[in-house]
Amino acid sequence: MQRFLRALYPPLCIGCSAEVESEFALCGACWRETPFLTGLACAACGQPLPGAAAPGEAVLCDDCIARPKPWSRGAAALAYDGMARRLILRLKHGDRSDLARPLGNWLARAARPLARPGMVVAPVPLHRWRLARRRYNQAALLSRQVARALGLDHVPDLLARPVATPMLDGLTREGRQAALAGAIRPHPRRAAALAGRPVLLIDDVMTTGATLAAAAEACRAGGATELCVAALARVAKDA
Repeated sequence: MQRFLRALYPPLCIGCSAEVESEFALCGACWRETPFLTGLACAACGQPLPGAAAPGEAVLCDDCIARPKPWSRGAAALAYDGMARRLILRLKHGDRSDLARPLGNWLARAARPLARPGMVVAPVPLHRWRLARRRYNQAALLSRQVARALGLDHVPDLLARPVATPMLDGLTREGRQAALAGAIRPHPRRAAALAGRPVLLIDDVMTTGATLAAAAEACRAGGATELCVAALARVAKDA
C-alpha cells in the first residue's frame, strides 16, 4: 500500500514541487539556494562571523558586545535570503502550515546546543487580532516542532501579547523597542510553567532582536532562570 501511495503521490520538493526521494525534502537545486548557516556565529544572536574560534569559545559580534542581549545564548538556522526567505513567507503568509515540520526540524538542529534539562520551549506570541487574521502563529508551529525534536516541554501560551503593536518592518532599532515596550507579558495562567525554569524562545525571523528581547524580559519578570533564543532565520545586520 505504501509503495502504491508513493507512486500515486510522490514526495515533492518543498521549494519547487519537483519530485524528491523523501517527504519534506528539498531538491538539489533548491538546496543550493537555501542559505543554511554554518561555521562561526555570534553566540548571542546567531549572526555569522568571519574566521574560526577555539573549541568551546563563545564569540560575540560587535553589536552584542556594545548592546548585551537579555538572554544568555542564541542561534539561527538560516540566513534570511533566497529559498529560506521564500519558504518563511509561505509559512507566514501563504497558509503553508505544513512547512513548519521541515523548517522546525532545521531550527531544532541549530538549537540543540542550547537545550537544557527541564527547559520549556515557547514561541514569541501574537496579539489576538493578528492571530485571528492569520489563523495561526507561525512561531508556535515552529516551537512545537522544536520541542518535539529536542524532547522538551512545549508551552505555546507561556507569554501573552495584550498590546497590539504596529508592523515593525522598516522601523529602526529604537522604533521597534518603543513599539514593543510593555507589549509582551507572562501569561497569568502559566506562572508555574515559567517560574524557576530555563526557557528557549522561538521566532521565525530575527532582525534587530527587539521582539525576542521583549519576550525575554517578560520571561525574566516571570521568574525564568536562564533564557536562550533561536530564530529560524537571521537577517544580516547590514541588510
